[in-house]
Amino acid sequence: MDTRYARQLLLPEIGDEGQRRLARARVLIVGVGGLGSPIATYLAGAGVGTIGLVDDDAVSLSNLQRQVLYDESQVGKPKALCARERLLALNSDITVNAYATRLTAENAERLVGEYDIVMDATDNFASRYMISDACHAMGRPMVYGAICALDGQVSVLCKGHATYRTLYPDEAGTLAMPHPGKQVVGVTPAVVGSVQAAQALQLICGYGEPLIDRLWTIDLRTMQTFIVGI
Repeated sequence: MDTRYARQLLLPEIGDEGQRRLARARVLIVGVGGLGSPIATYLAGAGVGTIGLVDDDAVSLSNLQRQVLYDESQVGKPKALCARERLLALNSDITVNAYATRLTAENAERLVGEYDIVMDATDNFASRYMISDACHAMGRPMVYGAICALDGQVSVLCKGHATYRTLYPDEAGTLAMPHPGKQVVGVTPAVVGSVQAAQALQLICGYGEPLIDRLWTIDLRTMQTFIVGI
Protein backbone atom coordinates (compact mmCIF):
# COMPACT_ATOMS: atom_id res chain seq x y z
CA MET A 1 0.00 0.00 0.00
CA ASP A 2 2.79 2.40 0.87
CA THR A 3 4.22 2.25 -2.65
CA ARG A 4 0.94 2.61 -4.55
CA TYR A 5 -0.40 5.47 -2.43
CA ALA A 6 2.94 6.98 -1.40
CA ARG A 7 2.29 10.47 -2.79
CA GLN A 8 -1.08 10.96 -1.13
CA LEU A 9 0.07 9.40 2.13
CA LEU A 10 2.46 12.35 2.41
CA LEU A 11 -0.50 14.72 2.69
CA PRO A 12 -1.54 15.50 6.27
CA GLU A 13 -5.13 15.62 5.00
CA ILE A 14 -4.90 11.92 4.11
CA GLY A 15 -2.01 10.06 5.72
CA ASP A 16 -2.40 6.54 7.07
CA GLU A 17 -5.78 7.13 8.71
CA GLY A 18 -7.24 8.74 5.59
CA GLN A 19 -6.02 5.85 3.49
CA ARG A 20 -7.70 3.41 5.83
CA ARG A 21 -10.92 5.40 5.51
CA LEU A 22 -10.62 5.26 1.72
CA ALA A 23 -10.13 1.49 1.83
CA ARG A 24 -13.31 1.09 3.90
CA ALA A 25 -15.37 3.51 1.78
CA ARG A 26 -18.15 2.43 -0.54
CA VAL A 27 -19.01 4.83 -3.38
CA LEU A 28 -21.80 4.40 -5.93
CA ILE A 29 -21.38 6.14 -9.30
CA VAL A 30 -24.61 6.55 -11.23
CA GLY A 31 -23.66 7.01 -14.89
CA VAL A 32 -20.28 5.94 -16.25
CA GLY A 33 -20.02 8.39 -19.14
CA GLY A 34 -18.32 11.76 -19.40
CA LEU A 35 -18.51 12.62 -15.70
CA GLY A 36 -18.36 9.05 -14.47
CA SER A 37 -15.11 8.33 -16.31
CA PRO A 38 -12.88 10.74 -14.34
CA ILE A 39 -14.80 10.14 -11.12
CA ALA A 40 -14.33 6.37 -11.32
CA THR A 41 -10.71 6.59 -12.46
CA TYR A 42 -9.55 8.90 -9.69
CA LEU A 43 -11.49 7.17 -6.93
CA ALA A 44 -10.09 3.81 -8.01
CA GLY A 45 -6.60 5.28 -8.21
CA ALA A 46 -6.97 6.78 -4.73
CA GLY A 47 -7.88 3.40 -3.28
CA VAL A 48 -11.60 3.68 -2.56
CA GLY A 49 -12.29 0.14 -1.42
CA THR A 50 -15.63 -0.53 -3.08
CA ILE A 51 -16.97 1.24 -6.15
CA GLY A 52 -20.38 0.58 -7.67
CA LEU A 53 -21.11 1.45 -11.30
CA VAL A 54 -24.69 1.91 -12.51
CA ASP A 55 -25.20 2.32 -16.26
CA ASP A 56 -27.35 0.47 -18.80
CA ASP A 57 -25.75 2.03 -21.88
CA ALA A 58 -23.27 0.57 -24.37
CA VAL A 59 -20.07 2.22 -25.56
CA SER A 60 -20.45 4.14 -28.81
CA LEU A 61 -17.82 5.75 -31.02
CA SER A 62 -19.09 9.24 -30.21
CA ASN A 63 -18.43 8.56 -26.50
CA LEU A 64 -14.68 8.27 -26.95
CA GLN A 65 -14.15 12.02 -27.36
CA ARG A 66 -14.76 12.45 -23.62
CA GLN A 67 -15.44 9.08 -21.96
CA VAL A 68 -11.82 8.12 -21.43
CA LEU A 69 -12.52 4.85 -19.61
CA TYR A 70 -13.19 3.20 -22.97
CA ASP A 71 -11.43 2.46 -26.26
CA GLU A 72 -12.42 1.55 -29.81
CA SER A 73 -12.33 -2.19 -29.14
CA GLN A 74 -15.20 -1.80 -26.65
CA VAL A 75 -17.72 -0.10 -28.95
CA GLY A 76 -21.06 -1.85 -28.57
CA LYS A 77 -20.20 -3.42 -25.21
CA PRO A 78 -21.89 -2.56 -21.87
CA LYS A 79 -20.28 0.46 -20.24
CA ALA A 80 -20.61 -0.81 -16.68
CA LEU A 81 -18.78 -4.04 -17.49
CA CYS A 82 -16.08 -2.32 -19.57
CA ALA A 83 -15.54 0.27 -16.86
CA ARG A 84 -15.21 -2.44 -14.21
CA GLU A 85 -12.55 -4.20 -16.28
CA ARG A 86 -10.59 -0.98 -16.73
CA LEU A 87 -10.74 0.03 -13.06
CA LEU A 88 -9.59 -3.39 -11.87
CA ALA A 89 -6.69 -3.20 -14.33
CA LEU A 90 -5.79 0.11 -12.71
CA ASN A 91 -6.15 -1.11 -9.14
CA SER A 92 -6.66 -4.82 -8.45
CA ASP A 93 -6.81 -4.21 -4.69
CA ILE A 94 -10.31 -2.72 -4.81
CA THR A 95 -13.77 -4.18 -5.39
CA VAL A 96 -15.82 -2.93 -8.34
CA ASN A 97 -19.49 -3.86 -8.64
CA ALA A 98 -21.02 -3.38 -12.08
CA TYR A 99 -24.77 -2.89 -12.44
CA ALA A 100 -25.62 -2.90 -16.14
CA THR A 101 -29.05 -1.42 -15.49
CA ARG A 102 -30.81 1.89 -15.05
CA LEU A 103 -31.41 3.40 -11.66
CA THR A 104 -35.18 3.12 -11.22
CA ALA A 105 -37.78 3.90 -8.59
CA GLU A 106 -37.76 0.18 -7.79
CA ASN A 107 -34.02 -0.25 -7.21
CA ALA A 108 -32.82 3.25 -6.20
CA GLU A 109 -33.10 2.99 -2.42
CA ARG A 110 -31.71 -0.56 -2.38
CA LEU A 111 -28.62 0.39 -4.36
CA VAL A 112 -28.08 3.69 -2.58
CA GLY A 113 -28.44 1.99 0.79
CA GLU A 114 -25.48 -0.30 0.05
CA TYR A 115 -23.03 2.61 -0.32
CA ASP A 116 -21.73 5.52 1.78
CA ILE A 117 -21.67 8.21 -0.92
CA VAL A 118 -23.49 8.53 -4.24
CA MET A 119 -21.92 10.30 -7.21
CA ASP A 120 -24.44 11.78 -9.63
CA ALA A 121 -22.86 11.46 -13.06
CA THR A 122 -26.12 11.41 -15.01
CA ASP A 123 -27.27 13.70 -17.79
CA ASN A 124 -30.97 14.24 -17.14
CA PHE A 125 -33.21 15.91 -14.59
CA ALA A 126 -35.41 12.90 -13.87
CA SER A 127 -32.47 10.75 -12.77
CA ARG A 128 -31.15 13.50 -10.52
CA TYR A 129 -34.49 13.86 -8.74
CA MET A 130 -34.56 10.09 -8.23
CA ILE A 131 -30.99 9.97 -6.89
CA SER A 132 -31.59 12.92 -4.58
CA ASP A 133 -34.81 11.48 -3.21
CA ALA A 134 -33.17 8.11 -2.55
CA CYS A 135 -30.12 9.73 -0.92
CA HIS A 136 -32.36 11.90 1.25
CA ALA A 137 -34.42 8.90 2.31
CA MET A 138 -31.37 6.74 3.06
CA GLY A 139 -29.25 9.48 4.67
CA ARG A 140 -26.49 9.38 2.05
CA PRO A 141 -24.63 12.39 0.61
CA MET A 142 -25.06 13.02 -3.11
CA VAL A 143 -22.20 14.62 -5.01
CA TYR A 144 -24.05 16.36 -7.82
CA GLY A 145 -22.39 17.35 -11.08
CA ALA A 146 -23.74 18.76 -14.33
CA ILE A 147 -22.21 20.01 -17.57
CA CYS A 148 -23.26 21.70 -20.79
CA ALA A 149 -20.87 22.73 -23.55
CA LEU A 150 -18.13 24.64 -21.66
CA ASP A 151 -19.99 25.11 -18.37
CA GLY A 152 -20.18 22.94 -15.28
CA GLN A 153 -21.34 22.87 -11.68
CA VAL A 154 -20.84 20.72 -8.58
CA SER A 155 -22.49 20.55 -5.16
CA VAL A 156 -22.75 18.21 -2.20
CA LEU A 157 -26.45 17.62 -1.54
CA CYS A 158 -28.39 15.57 1.00
CA LYS A 159 -25.62 16.14 3.55
CA GLY A 160 -26.75 19.47 4.99
CA HIS A 161 -30.20 20.89 4.35
CA ALA A 162 -30.12 21.15 0.54
CA THR A 163 -31.31 18.48 -1.87
CA TYR A 164 -31.70 18.56 -5.64
CA ARG A 165 -35.20 19.86 -5.03
CA THR A 166 -33.64 22.88 -3.33
CA LEU A 167 -31.89 23.71 -6.59
CA TYR A 168 -34.91 22.87 -8.76
CA PRO A 169 -38.07 22.98 -6.60
CA ASP A 170 -40.48 22.89 -9.55
CA GLU A 171 -40.10 19.28 -10.70
CA ALA A 172 -42.82 19.39 -13.33
CA GLY A 173 -41.51 22.63 -14.81
CA THR A 174 -37.94 21.38 -14.76
CA LEU A 175 -38.82 18.12 -16.49
CA ALA A 176 -40.76 20.05 -19.12
CA MET A 177 -37.79 22.21 -20.07
CA PRO A 178 -36.26 21.50 -23.49
CA HIS A 179 -33.06 19.46 -23.50
CA PRO A 180 -30.09 21.86 -23.48
CA GLY A 181 -28.39 19.86 -26.24
CA LYS A 182 -25.51 17.42 -26.41
CA GLN A 183 -22.76 19.84 -27.38
CA VAL A 184 -19.71 19.46 -25.15
CA VAL A 185 -15.93 19.57 -25.34
CA GLY A 186 -14.21 16.60 -23.75
CA VAL A 187 -12.37 18.57 -21.09
CA THR A 188 -15.60 19.91 -19.54
CA PRO A 189 -16.61 16.59 -17.93
CA ALA A 190 -12.95 15.94 -17.14
CA VAL A 191 -12.77 19.11 -15.04
CA VAL A 192 -16.17 18.76 -13.42
CA GLY A 193 -15.86 15.03 -12.77
CA SER A 194 -12.45 15.58 -11.17
CA VAL A 195 -13.98 18.18 -8.83
CA GLN A 196 -16.68 15.67 -7.93
CA ALA A 197 -14.03 13.06 -7.16
CA ALA A 198 -12.21 15.61 -5.00
CA GLN A 199 -15.44 16.20 -3.06
CA ALA A 200 -15.77 12.48 -2.40
CA LEU A 201 -12.21 12.31 -1.09
CA GLN A 202 -12.92 15.23 1.24
CA LEU A 203 -16.07 13.60 2.57
CA ILE A 204 -14.35 10.27 3.12
CA CYS A 205 -11.16 11.57 4.71
CA GLY A 206 -12.77 14.50 6.54
CA TYR A 207 -10.62 17.40 5.42
CA GLY A 208 -11.19 20.84 3.97
CA GLU A 209 -14.56 22.45 3.28
CA PRO A 210 -16.71 20.28 0.99
CA LEU A 211 -19.38 21.98 -1.07
CA ILE A 212 -22.16 21.09 1.36
CA ASP A 213 -25.15 23.36 0.66
CA ARG A 214 -22.99 25.32 -1.80
CA LEU A 215 -22.88 25.32 -5.59
CA TRP A 216 -19.58 25.65 -7.46
CA THR A 217 -19.71 26.72 -11.10
CA ILE A 218 -17.10 27.10 -13.81
CA ASP A 219 -17.09 28.70 -17.26
CA LEU A 220 -14.27 27.17 -19.30
CA ARG A 221 -14.46 30.04 -21.81
CA THR A 222 -13.22 32.52 -19.23
CA MET A 223 -12.07 30.20 -16.39
CA GLN A 224 -14.32 32.13 -14.03
CA THR A 225 -15.54 30.15 -11.03
CA PHE A 226 -18.09 31.03 -8.38
CA ILE A 227 -19.37 29.43 -5.18
CA VAL A 228 -22.84 30.38 -3.98
CA GLY A 229 -24.88 29.15 -1.03
CA ILE A 230 -28.04 27.17 -1.73
